[in-house]
Amino acid sequence: QVQLVESGGGLVQAGGSLRLSCTASGRTFSRYTMGWFRQAPGKEREFVAGISWSGRTTTYADSVKGRSTISRDNAKNTVYLQMNSLKPEDTAVYYCAADLFGTRLDNKGEYDYWGQGTQVTVSS
Repeated sequence: QVQLVESGGGLVQAGGSLRLSCTASGRTFSRYTMGWFRQAPGKEREFVAGISWSGRTTTYADSVKGRSTISRDNAKNTVYLQMNSLKPEDTAVYYCAADLFGTRLDNKGEYDYWGQGTQVTVSS
């Protein structure tokens, strides 16, 4: 079992930045591909960014590419999502997810463990 706890959400003005963090329990974090997803009211949960268990591969949704960076620190069991140039359409609950040795970073169906989410609100 892996427990994931997100933090770092909040209210920010358009054009601002936030760094989300997700800390995992357990001693096998380095074996997990990690992803960030988001869900806005009335919409499906969608992929935002993913990083492979090795850290060698990252991928981003087109909507955040160039504005966001995903990274991981295995010593801290933590994955980060740095988001810059935020837009009102980035407003959503952001979830992190874990997939043991996962290879399909952008497929939410592949992920086995999910956090409770952190709210990001971008005002115009």
